[in-house]
Amino acid sequence: MPDPALPHARPGPGAAGRLRRALGPVTPVRSTPLYGGLHNSAELIELDDGRRLVLKTAPAASAPALTHERGLLGTEALFHRLAARAGARVPAVLHHEPPGPGVPAEWLLLTYVEGTTWEAARAGLTPADAAGLRHRLGEELARVASVTGPAHGYPQPAAGLSASDWPGAFTAMLHAVLADAARFGVALPVPAGLLAGLPARFVRRLAEADRPALVHFDAWAGNIVLDRTGDGPWRLGGLIDGERAFFGDPLAEFVGLDPLGAAEDDPDLLAGYRSVAPGPVLDAGARIRLALYRVYLALVMRVESVPRAYGGEFAARLDTWSAGRIEEQLALLDALGE
Repeated sequence: MPDPALPHARPGPGAAGRLRRALGPVTPVRSTPLYGGLHNSAELIELDDGRRLVLKTAPAASAPALTHERGLLGTEALFHRLAARAGARVPAVLHHEPPGPGVPAEWLLLTYVEGTTWEAARAGLTPADAAGLRHRLGEELARVASVTGPAHGYPQPAAGLSASDWPGAFTAMLHAVLADAARFGVALPVPAGLLAGLPARFVRRLAEADRPALVHFDAWAGNIVLDRTGDGPWRLGGLIDGERAFFGDPLAEFVGLDPLGAAEDDPDLLAGYRSVAPGPVLDAGARIRLALYRVYLALVMRVESVPRAYGGEFAARLDTWSAGRIEEQLALLDALGE
């Protein structure tokens, strides 16, 4: 979302050139930085014909990043295209350009989803507003999960994190972030070998996810746009920032929805989901897989703090939280057993 306190500027020649490449002869009149993402940069571009677009640019290939963060804008373009075909509200993809000769950094051009994020609007939502929106969010996520991918795991070949089955893909994903931790010198709260052995320990449960469903995996309140007319009811405007998407267990979506909590226990969300498609059966196998995905997400958030150069109180809180989350989920796995 644009920050109204920031000064507007005319788009630079690089942005203007990209717009012409994607759209032909257009005239951009204003550019506003968008904040919230932590990897790619983004700006709101306003054209003289009234259109508002989002231009996203990846960092240079030499910038430090996690293994799965290769070609993220290609993943985002793929997610939005597939989700739109399934009937979900997402930005329209206008152009995606991978890096290559004359293109030093990957970039993506999208339509702008009007409104405000759920995170920004949260304080103004009544309990009834929130319940209705959670129901509609469940509907949207069921539509996203109806998409079946060609393989399990992250879709970009450069990452090398896909497989013919979910146990194989999740093993590769988890081992990659553990290798990233070693590469960036990130201390882990428990031995790396214990974490690396989790997929083999629970392979039978991971194999219960046998369809590579599309998973946004980052649909927290900052990536959900709400809209309303005047003082009218809030509407779900759309899901944005699909760059973290993968194909795999649709149950993983509930972990990305609420990194700090347990979205799978939200009755309004589940009712919305089940109004579109069969919802998750929260049996022992599902609880084990949810715990595994929470370990994975906590590891990703812990390790990315180094290449992102987080600092100060935020970095300290993230370090403490991720350690506690991992230890909590490992204890749960021990209790659930196999």
